[in-house]
Amino acid sequence: MKLALVHDWLNQIGGAEDVLEHLVSTYPDAPLYTSIYAPDLMPSAYQDWNIHTTWLDHLPGIHQHHQRYLPLYPLAWQGVDLSDYEVVLSNKSGFCHGLKIGPQTLHICYCLTPTRYIWNLDTYLDRENFGRSIRIAAQVVARLYKRWDYAAAQRVHHFIAISTEIQQRIQTIYNRDSTIIYPPVETQRFAPSDTVEDYFLIVSRLIPYKRIDLAVQACTRLGLPLLIGGKGRDRERLEAMPGQPSSFSATCRMRICRDCSRTAGRLSSPV
Repeated sequence: MKLALVHDWLNQIGGAEDVLEHLVSTYPDAPLYTSIYAPDLMPSAYQDWNIHTTWLDHLPGIHQHHQRYLPLYPLAWQGVDLSDYEVVLSNKSGFCHGLKIGPQTLHICYCLTPTRYIWNLDTYLDRENFGRSIRIAAQVVARLYKRWDYAAAQRVHHFIAISTEIQQRIQTIYNRDSTIIYPPVETQRFAPSDTVEDYFLIVSRLIPYKRIDLAVQACTRLGLPLLIGGKGRDRERLEAMPGQPSSFSATCRMRICRDCSRTAGRLSSPV
């Protein structure tokens, strides 16, 4: 079987990349198609993969700030033609499901979420603090790309959802049925602890749309302990929030990933 894997972008580490690693290990001979690839920002093991990128990969600064180029992603993906493959398996949260396939190609989409940048645009813009001109332009583009995104979803043969929530979103936004297959969990890396502590825990990339700030605000008001394991561009803002202690130790409290660049930090409270 001639199979290709598809992933939105490779310039950051998160749950989507954990899923991708399992797909690559399951289909090691399959080429991987993605919009951009930043080798210096990803685990070194990725350099052994057969990765193909789009013309977006050559745009200035896109590896560090891919959000600025979001309006271009549908244009790039609709130019990716995988008609020669029997099966295309896309690992999607953005626009990668909009690629071209042939009449004999089966497209299976493992949907992490419908494209939040257009279906939940106002919330996304609020968290990214874009200026008025960018907001207006984004809203115009989003109206056009909702049609594109919906049409692209209709060309997918089978949707797989990661949860009941995402299954409902797929039904509501794309009017498509889906089968739930929960993301993989490496249970061998974890063991029950003999010590039980009383706190709330978040393990996540620290980026605005994850809304970690809501948890910090809630625990601040209620005086509840909170630990946050993760790293990302929203960390400074979280550290500066009222009630947050000035010490945000980068010392590892827990190891959540194999690669040292993906090690959790600690945010302790009362926050």
